[in-house]
Amino acid sequence: MPKNKTHKGTSKRVRVTGTGKLMREQANNQHKFEHKSGQHKRRLEADQVIAPADTRRLKKLLGL
Repeated sequence: MPKNKTHKGTSKRVRVTGTGKLMREQANNQHKFEHKSGQHKRRLEADQVIAPADTRRLKKLLGL
């Protein structure tokens, strides 16, 4: 059988922690910052854990 390929779009958006959790960036954190408050911008900096319902599908895309 051929090797499985990693889904490159997913690998650019999701990272795996040492314990195996999947992390993603927050949305709305790329541009148009002048109308967002500082508190809002700081909250968007933190990475989010991907929901358990989505992890099985994403791990398959990442080849884990």
